[in-house]
Amino acid sequence: MTLDDLRVFVAVCRAGSLSAVARDLGCTQSAVSQHVKRLERETGVGLLERQPRGVAPTPAGRVLEAAAAEGIAGLDLALRRLRDLADGESGAVRVATGATTVRHFMADAIVTFRRRHPRVNLEFRTESSSRACFDALTGSDLDLAWITLGPQVRGIEQRPVVELPWLLAVRADDDRFADRTAVSAASLTELPLIRLPPNSTSAAQLETACADLGLRFSYDTGVADWDTALLLAELGLGRAVVPALPDLPISDPRRPLRLLRIPELRPLTVGWAVRRWDALTPPARAFADTVAAALSPRTSPPPPGRSPAGSPGGGASSTGSDGPPSR
Repeated sequence: MTLDDLRVFVAVCRAGSLSAVARDLGCTQSAVSQHVKRLERETGVGLLERQPRGVAPTPAGRVLEAAAAEGIAGLDLALRRLRDLADGESGAVRVATGATTVRHFMADAIVTFRRRHPRVNLEFRTESSSRACFDALTGSDLDLAWITLGPQVRGIEQRPVVELPWLLAVRADDDRFADRTAVSAASLTELPLIRLPPNSTSAAQLETACADLGLRFSYDTGVADWDTALLLAELGLGRAVVPALPDLPISDPRRPLRLLRIPELRPLTVGWAVRRWDALTPPARAFADTVAAALSPRTSPPPPGRSPAGSPGGGASSTGSDGPPSR
């Protein structure tokens, strides 16, 4: 059993196809099959079963895949850390983000980090959801992912950075909300709103916050991200409940948009996800700390001793079940 055997086996389980992995590796399907057969001989159990389209791991195969994937990810991370330690301030920081994350949460931090660490490369990968960020972390050499915190996920540590209160975004000349700075959540149940992405963690947590109050919002428009919801509200095409993004001024007379606080709704918590904090490279840890420091003057950190999404315990978590995806 070799490390190459395990890498190929994990790749086959994820791709569901021997031929697809062979194409990716630039080898023959027979060569890929030999890696799997060697593992089956040494373990004494069947690891793959054929299906109408491709292959899938057997129950034994799933056990080996989970252990191998975790071990390979840890080993890859350790090797990268050793290289970065040998290089000093060189290397790279690889970050998974949402479509609008960099603009709203990291713009100032990136400038500061680049000035302090000019030899470190920053690489950003856009993912569609927190679930996709978790998959990217476990299946690649990414260092960090910026996520909406939610239920704990096996093999991932989540660390809260800021809490974002919920706001109602309306066009400035919306007479229904004239001269108001706040609204009750109950008063919004009468109005059709702009829906956040229904498969996102932020939308799921908004629904949970409403359910805690015995409320349910209705919607007549759907969007793919917070920025689109704000734009539609600004154009007078609807009203949107959105988190108070760090660079979003509550009051700006130059913009035809008003933002009203919704005090009863539990805030949304956002922050970092990693495989292991103690295994981060020095540049990756420095970048995470720089983002947190840049945000702290403008947003409210979670109260000491309180975990995100109402879970017990402190800031970081490492095990648990999966939850609804992202931002």
